[in-house]
Amino acid sequence: MTAGAPRAGRLLAVSDLHVAHPDNRRLVEDLVPGHDDDWLILAGDAAERLADVEWVLKVLSSRFARVVWAPGNHELWTHPTDPVTLRGVARYELIVEYCRGIGVLTPEDPYPVWTGDGGPVTVAPLFVLYDYSFLPPGATTPQEGIATAREVGAVCADEYFLHPDPYPSRQAWCEARLAATEDRLAACDPQLPTVLVNHYPLTRHPTEILHHPEFAQWCGTTRTEDWHRRFRAVSVVYGHLHIPRTTWHDGVRCDEVSLGYPRERSQRRWPVEPAFPRQILPQP
Repeated sequence: MTAGAPRAGRLLAVSDLHVAHPDNRRLVEDLVPGHDDDWLILAGDAAERLADVEWVLKVLSSRFARVVWAPGNHELWTHPTDPVTLRGVARYELIVEYCRGIGVLTPEDPYPVWTGDGGPVTVAPLFVLYDYSFLPPGATTPQEGIATAREVGAVCADEYFLHPDPYPSRQAWCEARLAATEDRLAACDPQLPTVLVNHYPLTRHPTEILHHPEFAQWCGTTRTEDWHRRFRAVSVVYGHLHIPRTTWHDGVRCDEVSLGYPRERSQRRWPVEPAFPRQILPQP
């Protein structure tokens, strides 16, 4: 440990590293734990190309005592510049297989229990996608919602790069993920609280400050809006919005932990810039 390092391990979190940007890649290269027992949550969007995703996971897993990964939408893209052309579930499963080979925990693995300061708690990485239920005002169907987003130029690139194969739609994939994830969470030790980790916010509330509210329909599902209560969360960790902040919902601390794009960081005017990575437990 270096001078000034914490006396005990911490549960830390980041998301939206987007290491195709050189500035972000350098930050990841310099990211080291402050204690040998630090865990790191990676809440999605490490990168778009599979080789970059694997680089991030390998680097971080070699430094932190444990890395827990939940996928973002960008890892699931089949980008035209990526030589790996797998789509949908096959792409996700390939990343899961890679994670298992290097000791990174995924939504497909048994949920680990953090026993350090602030524990014991079950750390649950989730993968539930979105179903367009965060509709913009006036829209009653996903088709109307997407049309409204097109009018203001706020359509998510998922519409071009995130394929749901073999499911017929992203909504169908989301439905399957919701059912499987609810069953797993319900089977967790009822005596332990949880840290719920998802790329997307579990409630719509965090999307209310988006510059384009029409974009919210690619940011989650109303089906998870009570999960922080149902599944005993002491903390919810998410990313995707590129608006790093801490809020409280029903007494539960909710942390958006994204690094985001370099241009976004240069434009922020926060009174206090959120720490990178963010400390989740013990709660500051």
